[in-house]
Amino acid sequence: MPDLPFIALLRRRIRTLPPQWVDVALTALVMVVQLWPFVGRDNPHDVPWHWWGYVVVVVAVTPLAWRRRMPVPVLIFTLLATSLYDLAENLPSQPIWYGGLVAMYTVAMRSSRWARLSMIVLATCGGMLLVGSSDTALRGIVLFVAAYAIGRAAAVSRAYAAALEERAARLEHERQVEAERAAERERARIAHDMHDILAHAVSLMVVQAEAGPVVVRSDPARAEAAFDAIAAAGRDAMLQLRRMLGVLKEGEGPRAPQPTIGDLPTLAGQVTGTGLDVAYSTSGEPRPLPPDVEVAAYRITQEALTNIVKHAGASRADIRLRWDDDALTIDVTDDGPGSGRSLPSGGNGLIGIQERATACGGTATAGRRADGPGFQVSVRLPLPATAA
Repeated sequence: MPDLPFIALLRRRIRTLPPQWVDVALTALVMVVQLWPFVGRDNPHDVPWHWWGYVVVVVAVTPLAWRRRMPVPVLIFTLLATSLYDLAENLPSQPIWYGGLVAMYTVAMRSSRWARLSMIVLATCGGMLLVGSSDTALRGIVLFVAAYAIGRAAAVSRAYAAALEERAARLEHERQVEAERAAERERARIAHDMHDILAHAVSLMVVQAEAGPVVVRSDPARAEAAFDAIAAAGRDAMLQLRRMLGVLKEGEGPRAPQPTIGDLPTLAGQVTGTGLDVAYSTSGEPRPLPPDVEVAAYRITQEALTNIVKHAGASRADIRLRWDDDALTIDVTDDGPGSGRSLPSGGNGLIGIQERATACGGTATAGRRADGPGFQVSVRLPLPATAA
């Protein structure tokens, strides 16, 4: 049966109160209930009820205010006090000693296993020895066992709730840690992309800017083409940077897609404008790739071309894509003298190529060509099982 709204509200309010206030209120309530027989029942004698009864009730109930701090001593003190109630005559009968039940409930909920078992044995055995009527003794034993069972159920329920809260807190912490790691990975990816974009654009612009003054008088058309190439490289870099940084803004409109393998011919054409003859070719049957592999293939090729423009001193470069059954192989070669670097001891560009390939589950190698002068970067990116 679901709780009534008033009862549910009352429970929430009680849980927000300080524990000591709740214990004091509970002690006062039990005190009123235990003293009620002194005012709510008719006295068969002409004299008032004996003062001893008031003393025993007050002494037996008052320790409940400290039941959370000292559950076992409070229970023992309460049981001893209530056992002295019948020492005087002319006292109203007490059908139930609620203080002992509350103390037993607290012991069952908060004490250790041996303390709990010792107290339940003490309460039941003491009830059988001190109470004259067997019916009264049996009723007391049943009540104490019930209070013990309710206390254990409450303890198990609280432990379960605490375990759930701890698990929820742990999962939330793990979620935050994973979110922070994802943010770090995203920042690293953005840093790599910015490095590739800026290094490629600046390299093209520097090469064209150096060539422009040389041919500005002898070949004005070529000089004009050089300046056009500088402007085009700058515009392309700005477009890619704006596209990349747009993902960091909330509420941004539709965003342009990241570059893919389909943009490699355009990239080859941009580099050709620097005076480097770039050839692009493919073999095999192309197939769809995951977005991260598409971007990685483009950035790897872009970085390899940037290294050629900056360091190789080459006149020709070749981009070859080979589609196999289980992998895509990208070879970027040149015919320049270069600097002789190889993975992984090269510059940041070569290291970035290797990191991108590894992130996609592939491999990357770089070094001198075996079939002639020049440098070669070879990357193998595995194809997904569905595509294969």
